[in-house]
Amino acid sequence: MSTGRPRIAVHKFASCDGCQLAFLNAGEALLTLAQRADIVHFAEAGWNDPLAQADIAFVEGSISTAHDVERIRAVRESAKYLVTIGACATAGGLQALRNGIGESASWVADLYASPQYIDSLPESRPISAHVKVDLELWGCPVTSEQVLAATASLLNGTAPANPDEPVCVECKRRGHACVLVTQNAPCMGPVTRTGCGALCPGTGRACYGCFGPAELPNAASMAKHFEQAGLAKRDIARRFLFTTSTAQPFADIGRRYEEQND
Repeated sequence: MSTGRPRIAVHKFASCDGCQLAFLNAGEALLTLAQRADIVHFAEAGWNDPLAQADIAFVEGSISTAHDVERIRAVRESAKYLVTIGACATAGGLQALRNGIGESASWVADLYASPQYIDSLPESRPISAHVKVDLELWGCPVTSEQVLAATASLLNGTAPANPDEPVCVECKRRGHACVLVTQNAPCMGPVTRTGCGALCPGTGRACYGCFGPAELPNAASMAKHFEQAGLAKRDIARRFLFTTSTAQPFADIGRRYEEQND
């Protein structure tokens, strides 16, 4: 029986489940959300009805099989708003690193005892490659603050804030020393969107770009800086072709340096 309250679903595709934990890690805030809205599908938390109609459908993971394609279309038809959460859903994730290799490559036989049963698509693609997406929340993983803020905005009928300024801005706010300057580290912060709270630079490590491209990133200049600093072309390619390897302009820059290394 309908309660008249908003309905929320959380769906999983090819992923590690880390972004779903953004909901579970919210703790009491998740319980408060459950009092305001009906969670109609969230298998990891115990609600299991994948075909349930929802006002907001959060989707984690990339599309890697033909069955995934059918399922994401069904999710799209059942949801008023479809929100992708995390690098896998927004940019293919780590599994997209196999794109271009092909499923018949020898590595399939090397990894699986019975490769004849592996039935995956030639490429792992983000959700937006298959259906219309209303909002993308980047990150690997996303944070509880991101998903809760987006949920609150959508339920209130307002446009969710989705910052795309670079991590460098967050480093300045928090007073972190620039690892690009002080350590000559290959930090992706200047071209990566904020959202993580500048987590890695805050511990003296270089940002590796898990939140995807920032607004108008000068990725070519960033790659040239890495090259001038002595980073090998193969390693430059790896910086851009990592968690968000299908996102532009990271994809083009990474492939360019990958080809130069051949």
